[in-house]
Formats: sequence, structure tokens, C-alpha cells
Amino acid sequence: MFPFSAVVGHDDLRLALLLNAVHPGIGGVLVRGEKGTAKSTIVRALAALLPELDVSHGCRFGCVPGTADCPDAPHEGVDRRPARLVELPVGATEDRLVGSLDLEKALTEGVRAFQPGLLAAAHRGVLYVDEVNLLHDHLVDLLLDAAAMGRAHVEREGVSISHPSQFLLVGTMNPEEGELRPQLLDRFGLTVAVKAARDVGVRTEVIRRRLAYEADPVTFAAKWAGADAELKQQITEARSKLPGVSLPDGELRRIAAVCAAFEVDGMRADLVVARAATAHAAWRGASEVEEQDVETAVRLALPHRRRRDPFDEPGIEEQQLEDAMRQAAEHASDPDDGPDDDGPGGGELPEPQDGPKGNGNAPRDRPAPEPAPAFKARLLEVPGVGEGAPGKRSRARARTGRIVRSSTVDGNGIHLVDTLTNAAPHQAARGRSGPGLLLTAADLRKAVREGKESNLVLFVVDASGSMAAQKRMSAVSGAVISLLRDAYQRRDKVGVVTFRGQTAEVALPPTTSVDAAATRLKKMRTGGRTPLADGLLKAHRVLEIERMRDPRKRPLVVLLTDGRATSSGLGGDPTKDALKAAGLLEQTAVVVVDCEQGHVRLGLAQKIAEALQGTCVRLDQLSADHLAGVVRAA
Repeated sequence: MFPFSAVVGHDDLRLALLLNAVHPGIGGVLVRGEKGTAKSTIVRALAALLPELDVSHGCRFGCVPGTADCPDAPHEGVDRRPARLVELPVGATEDRLVGSLDLEKALTEGVRAFQPGLLAAAHRGVLYVDEVNLLHDHLVDLLLDAAAMGRAHVEREGVSISHPSQFLLVGTMNPEEGELRPQLLDRFGLTVAVKAARDVGVRTEVIRRRLAYEADPVTFAAKWAGADAELKQQITEARSKLPGVSLPDGELRRIAAVCAAFEVDGMRADLVVARAATAHAAWRGASEVEEQDVETAVRLALPHRRRRDPFDEPGIEEQQLEDAMRQAAEHASDPDDGPDDDGPGGGELPEPQDGPKGNGNAPRDRPAPEPAPAFKARLLEVPGVGEGAPGKRSRARARTGRIVRSSTVDGNGIHLVDTLTNAAPHQAARGRSGPGLLLTAADLRKAVREGKESNLVLFVVDASGSMAAQKRMSAVSGAVISLLRDAYQRRDKVGVVTFRGQTAEVALPPTTSVDAAATRLKKMRTGGRTPLADGLLKAHRVLEIERMRDPRKRPLVVLLTDGRATSSGLGGDPTKDALKAAGLLEQTAVVVVDCEQGHVRLGLAQKIAEALQGTCVRLDQLSADHLAGVVRAA
């Protein structure tokens, strides 16, 4: 294993991992960065630095000696072993994570026993998830439950068990491949963004050390063994000092003021900053927390919590941090800045720090409309069950995921309970006389699993003059941005087709870079007549090309229009041509967003939806606050 001390650069990442080693209560580290930046190398090297643990003898869960609420209790004796780094593969199954019925004992001895999973193995150690943003939803839910409660509860295959599961959660991800669910993002105590160094000297040293390690790993590791041993000793000493480190009220007020200034949600950020600042003070050998400890903790704990929009750049700008720390200093030095006797009030907090919004506008044929407030979009799904790439939008058959039923024909893996249940009534007839079960091929049942898939979401946007009137385009832009946020989190592939004047164009070819779609949308030109037929034909061509590239990725077309058709490149009646073009998309899931406004409505968008055999929703009905249930394309 590559030594931790031999890693070149990445000072913030190394510090974040070391602080968590000192104080596991910080809650772990999320490492964001481009590929090839040694994210996994550094995390795996951390295991060698963790202090050894005293564990109960024979305990499968690695519990602290004397633990009474362990399934293996009571314990006798104490063992000492290294802390574990357990890796959770992206393609892991649910039973591998939480544990399951012990198949060997069930078949050979006929008894029901529990076989612990990775959550048990990671107790009091590190649970490492590479490409954590690609983890299946059902596994994310299980991780959230265990991380929140410190225990894993297993109810499956006739097994009911609860065991301790407290672990340091470390995840790595490449943001280009999609974002994390907010619930999981907030569970990481600290976050660090890593990039490859641009300095020639640093890059040269990286290459030199890596080649030396590959040539002779043993000699290279021995060369850095002393430095790693010093770090390990420093972690042990910092852990022993941690309980004696005090957090003065002034620094506590500073922490609260900074977190309030950045408008973070909830109180978890304040607690994480306090724990990280205390760990940093112990790491440098101090007896109490000072301003420098708070500033370091804020740099590591707040970037992923203050991000208000998926298209905002993550991180904290240096000037913003300096302003917040300067304003917070007033509260740190004011002993009267606290709640009074009449209620939970207190001193005034610093002004919120505005983050980068990236809302630049490009020149258009018409003046750019005022940006509309975005809302939380409803989930638009493709009907049926597909077989596409893992994602978070539509139902799909999957190799991993929750088991929905058993089958004798199709499925992935054995459905254990149904297999044993089917075989049990025949044991006497088969002459069974001892423990174990006698199975035949006819007893086997396969597990049919269902998960979520990503889809190709193609936005077809009417950018004609009628849409630009009465600030209608502003509302449409707000709706599409909201839908793009949804696609961003669900790992969809997205494309944008616009139509205006005499033709339609592909404003953005289908791509997984959803932020690129948002950028193109903001630069979209508006004005002119409405060639609706051309827009539908262009959408059809785009889908045909994508279908050849990936036949399993099911498309969802979102058409935003008021239904008017005033021109056609086909040379016929614009409305009739639009209805004919709609026939080409009959086998595609389509949602028509009716952008018509005002008291008098012509209902043209509804007619287009009927021709497309799709669903028609009004623009204001895209909000999750205005509709119940899921909008499904018919």
C-alpha cells in the first residue's frame, strides 16, 4: 500500500482525514475531484495510521469490551487488532451491506443464523465508498440510517437483528458523473476538493515517487515507514489530549455566527465545525480552541453545506470567508451576545454571504427576461419498467436493488427464502433423515430485483416571439432550470432542442453534463415565428441517433410550448404539419408543458399532447407543491 506520508500535496485532504482519525465524531470526509488525483490512494493509506482497537473476544462486530447490546454478548476476553478500512463497492447488493441469512448453516444444519455484512465489519473503523455518487438509492438509504443511529437494523429473510455500526464514512466522487442526494451530502462532516497540481516541480515529484513505488513497493514503503509511524503516534497523542481541550464561549459564538452568515441548513454544521476545531486544537497540541482552529474547521465543513443550487460552484471564496470571520469576531469578543431572560433571542448575526450564482446572460434578439424564481420540479417518469443504466428516475429491472418477487425464469441471484420454502414440504418424501435440506433444480427461485434507471430527457423549447411576450419566456426558463436540477440529481442524460423563426436547432446535443444545458439555456435566443413541426421533427431525429447509440436508455421528451404553430419548413399548413410530426413520437413518453397564460386559453397544447399520446400539464403544475402523486407520461 502506498504510504500516507509519501503523498505529494493535497494538504487539505490529508488534514481532513487526520482530524477525523483524531475525532471520529466529526462524521467523515467527502473527497471531490477529477479523475487521476490520488483520491483513493490517500484514503486507503489512512488505514495504516489508525490506532489499534481493543475488541471483545470472538465478537463478529468488533464491539468495545463490556458492550451489552451486542448480538454476540456476553463476551469473554479482550483481543487487540488494527482498525479496519472496509470498502463498499458501487455494485454491492443489499445483503452484502447489511448482512443476511447464513446460507451455509441454513442448508447444512437447518438452523437460522445471521451472517454480518459490511456495516458490521466497518464498526469502529472506516467505511470507504469509491464513486459514492453512483451508489444505488436503496444502499444510500441504508447508509443514512446506520450513520444517523449508529446501529444497523436488519429485518430480512426471517432474520431480525440490531447491532452497533459506528464508522468513519469516507467517500470519493467525480462531480462530472453526477451529484449526491442532499441527505447523504450533509452526512459527511468535512469535504475537500482536489485537483491535479499545475506546478511542474510538484508534478515531477509525483511521477518520481509513483515510479519508485511501482518498481519496488517494499523498499519504498520501508523508506516512509518512519514518517508514517510519527503520524500514527501524533494521532494517538491528539486523541488522548482531545477530552481536555476546552471550547471557550467566545469561540462558540464565533462558530455560530459564521454558520449563520453562510445560511447553512440546520445545526449539524455548527456541531461539525465545533468538533473539527476541537480536533485541530488537539492536533497542534493546544489546550483550548482558538480562532485559527475555527477558521480551519470552517474551510473544511461548510463548502458542501452552503451550496444553494446544483449549478452553483461548490466552495467558499477567500473574501467571503474573511468577511464572515471578521464580522463573527465581534460576537466572539462580546460576552453579552447570548439569549436574554425573555426568550431565545440574541445579538445580531453577520449579513449572509452571497455565493457565486453564475447567472450571466448572452445577447438575444429580444431583451433578456427577468429570471423567474425556480421551484422544486415534480418527478416526471417514463412509464413501465426499463433496463437502462443505473440512475434515479424511472423504474427498471436491475442486477442490484430491492427484491420485489421471485421467479423460476428470470432474475439475478437466488431468492433464498422462497427456495427454502418451496423445498421444505418435500423433505419427508425425499427421504431426509438428518440436518440440512435436500434440494432439486425445481426448488430454485431467482430473485427479481427492481431499482431506478437514468433516462434521456430531451427538452424541446418553443423560443418564438409569442413565447417571449408577457415575460412568458422567463417563466419557461425557470421551469426548465428546475427540471434540469432534477435531472442533475437523477444522473440523466439531457439534450435541448429549440425552435424559432423558420427552423429548429439542437441547442445542446444529449450529454451527461447538465450544467452545460443550463448554460446553453441562459444563452438561448428568442423571437420570430413558431415552427412547431420542425421542432418535433428535430426531436425525432435526435432520439433516433441516441437510440442507435444506446438502445436501453429510454427517452422522455418534455415539450414546452403554448401550442401555437405559425410556420412550417414542410411547406403545408403549420398546425396540420405539427400534428403529423407529432405522430412520429407516438411511441415515446412525452410530457407537454402548456405555457399559455391569461384568462382566455385556446387549449392548443392539449391537442398537441393528444396527438403525441402524452400528458399535458400547465406550467404552474410542474411544482411539487401544486400536484399530488407522480406525473406520468401516458
